[in-house]
Amino acid sequence: MSTSTTSTASGSKSSRAKVAAGLSVTAILLALGIPYLYDLTPPQLVSLVADIPVPSYIPKFFGNSTTAPAPNAPFVCDVSHSYKTQLVSVEPLIIYIQDLITPIEITALLETAEPLFAPSTVTKSGRKQHTNDRTSSSAGLPREDPAVQCVLARTRHFLGTMIRDGWDEMGPPQLVRYTAGQHFNVHHDWYETPRWAPDGSDRKWNRVASFFGILQDNCTGGETYFPFAKSIAPPSPLGEKRHGEAWWREHEDGGLAFKPVAGNAIFWINLHSNGTGDPRTNHAGLPLVDGLKTAMNIWPRHYYAVD
Repeated sequence: MSTSTTSTASGSKSSRAKVAAGLSVTAILLALGIPYLYDLTPPQLVSLVADIPVPSYIPKFFGNSTTAPAPNAPFVCDVSHSYKTQLVSVEPLIIYIQDLITPIEITALLETAEPLFAPSTVTKSGRKQHTNDRTSSSAGLPREDPAVQCVLARTRHFLGTMIRDGWDEMGPPQLVRYTAGQHFNVHHDWYETPRWAPDGSDRKWNRVASFFGILQDNCTGGETYFPFAKSIAPPSPLGEKRHGEAWWREHEDGGLAFKPVAGNAIFWINLHSNGTGDPRTNHAGLPLVDGLKTAMNIWPRHYYAVD
């Protein structure tokens, strides 16, 4: 009797051991398989994301950065982000940059600048003043902001040897915003009289070049117009579109007009090789018909040799 009981108990223990072993194997298989279950998600479910309301400043494309940051997550610069360039004009030199600024950077820049916007000013006779020539709003950006540093580092790399480390500098960036009817008449970014260095030294500087990157493009109108720019390639006699003409066009009054496209930027050289301003870089922000346009100005500073 005791032998039978012992045998039965042994059999029960053996059965329980087999069940436990089976469960352990199942658990292991599930653990190994869980990461791959996401691959089984039906593709059509991705379209559900489109029904979630998003802020108006999130652009319609996502470039290389396809994942939005979690709320309140610290900003992380994507140092591997790449962009494409297109040479549009030689005299003056104008380069179109596709995907210069990522959507995550756009979101961070706008969050930083939002409470800082104020009516834009211009510098005349050495003084900042309000004028009907410029009716937009502007916001200076703190250079210590992580997103600002990220974009400045990328544009600094773009400039190569144009900027001399330890002598020249990138300069403080600025956001500019246009709403319906607002504009900026024809002007140039370079100063007719070079500016004194902010450190109180006897050096002077001028804006050697300009980056104008679009952050918000939910608008009609509002092109950036260069009346003296000329396309490198003339229109095709067969009517084919030139590469990039979705972003810029020949203006009916001459020159080139660039459509605001979020993430993309225009780059141009402001100064001649002798350090004087190039009037062919005169440009305008054409009136916005409706909607909202926000852009980022970056003006690298060239310092002149001390006399």
